[in-house]
Amino acid sequence: MTGYARKETLIRLALAGTAGASLLFLALIFLFLLLEGLPLLLPKALAGFVFGMSWYPSADPPEFGIFPMLVGSLAVTAVASAMAIPLGVMTAAWLAEIASSRLRRICKPMIELLAALPSVVIGFFGMVVFAPLLQDLFDADTGLNLLNAGIMLAFMSVPTICSVAEDALYAVPVSLREASLALGATRWETTVRVVIPAAFSGIGTACMLGMSRTIGETMVVLMVAGGAGIIPTSLFDPIRPMPAAIAAEMAEAPFKGDHYHALFAIGLVLFMFPLAFNIVAQHIAEKNRQSLG
Repeated sequence: MTGYARKETLIRLALAGTAGASLLFLALIFLFLLLEGLPLLLPKALAGFVFGMSWYPSADPPEFGIFPMLVGSLAVTAVASAMAIPLGVMTAAWLAEIASSRLRRICKPMIELLAALPSVVIGFFGMVVFAPLLQDLFDADTGLNLLNAGIMLAFMSVPTICSVAEDALYAVPVSLREASLALGATRWETTVRVVIPAAFSGIGTACMLGMSRTIGETMVVLMVAGGAGIIPTSLFDPIRPMPAAIAAEMAEAPFKGDHYHALFAIGLVLFMFPLAFNIVAQHIAEKNRQSLG
């Protein structure tokens, strides 16, 4: 074996080892959550845990129903995604297709700076500045509610969606743009009808990653969501998403007790959502790749 072939083999093994280590760590995390959460789910029906309406760990007997928290997590993800996805995709399209190179050099680092902001800082902003503003503006009972949490999480999701979607737009061949312009399409029509559909798989992946970031965020929802374990009926209702429950109660849960195992079971449910989002993103990418091929 020549030196070049040996070096190529080593690089290939190193890359395969890195990928295998990532899969191993993911499997170990899942196994850990499963082993810690399973003692609660084994003696009780899974449906009672997922669809139960009451969460009273200190009651006798304790009640562990996460349905209000599950609905709260899905609701805040939906609200944040409804704002972050259009804003992130449109910002990516502007950066990739319309903005000059000078503007791009100025704006892109500022957008990516949002991703570097600690979540506790965004939580402080939502709690101290935005909550009183919402309460006064809409005459709400409290400014710590679903709308506040959704807006703060949208701020956190936009950089992720924008960066991945912009890379997908840049990956569209220049020949497609030139062919569209040569046929008489305007720059706007080329962007909307040619470039964005061609980059749809990457944009879909960006949206799924943004939603994964939203549903798993802890500190922001702990600070600005209100902490009420109820099913929200409006944007101004306080909620308690699943990550907030884990962060607020883990220090108080007796080690290896039912409360302890219930919190790990919540973590297991949370683990499933990003997994589902990634599977959907992969399906979108594969379907779009087949349609283009």
